[in-house]
Amino acid sequence: MNSLTLPLPEQPVLQALTATTFTWLMTALGASFVFFTTKNVSKIGANLMLGFAGGVMLAASYWSLLAPAISLSEHLGAMRWLPATIGFLGGAIFLRLADMLLPHLHYLANIKDGPTSSFKRSTLLMFAVTLHNFPEGLAVGVAFGAAATGAPEAGMLGAAALALGIGIQNIPEGAVVSLPLRAEGMSKFKAFMFGQASGLAEPLAGVIGAVAVIWLAPVLPYALAFSAGAMVFVVVEEVIPESQAGEHGDLATMALIAGFTLMMILDVALG
Repeated sequence: MNSLTLPLPEQPVLQALTATTFTWLMTALGASFVFFTTKNVSKIGANLMLGFAGGVMLAASYWSLLAPAISLSEHLGAMRWLPATIGFLGGAIFLRLADMLLPHLHYLANIKDGPTSSFKRSTLLMFAVTLHNFPEGLAVGVAFGAAATGAPEAGMLGAAALALGIGIQNIPEGAVVSLPLRAEGMSKFKAFMFGQASGLAEPLAGVIGAVAVIWLAPVLPYALAFSAGAMVFVVVEEVIPESQAGEHGDLATMALIAGFTLMMILDVALG
């Protein structure tokens, strides 16, 4: 199968849906911590969790998305950087617009962002994590769609490694939503439901990404880079500043390094 051969659409879409369902379940697993503890997540714990998540996302943005996008554009010769540039900037701009239009909360800094709204703090917190999760699901879907086209630069094991890395870092993200809500007096079940719901954007985004790549194969390098741009925007705008809030920024930085290293190993070993 050559790099532009289209597979039957059902299989890669199902693979993307399965993978992003796994990543959502990892979010639900993290949210379920609320059933086993009465304590709020500590600030140092939140710093470490968010730093780790940021490292995974940064590494995935390059090894799983940008590097394959550039490789797929080699036929353009001296202009092989162009699809990756257009896609990367497009993803960042798209997330910037979402950041402007979706009211959400920076948890550790306790700062509301986006348009003024009357939503409760719990809803704003869930919106914030949903904003993180959409580009993650999109990236996984695009990766599986790319692998299904037969492009040698984007393999199935690499897509699986991306899903595994995103799933691992979703565990602390689910906890960062549910535990603070429980500490504020919300019932354990309701706090869990809010926490897991923040990950529901991933299966939807995963299916969208896979379908887009399958039916529009020539846009594959743009789609990969778009997902990378979206994830890098989230990391720089939301995750890193949140992880550095408070007195434990140095530890959060080391957690980011650990997350980056883990995702790099997964992608290089399996990709």
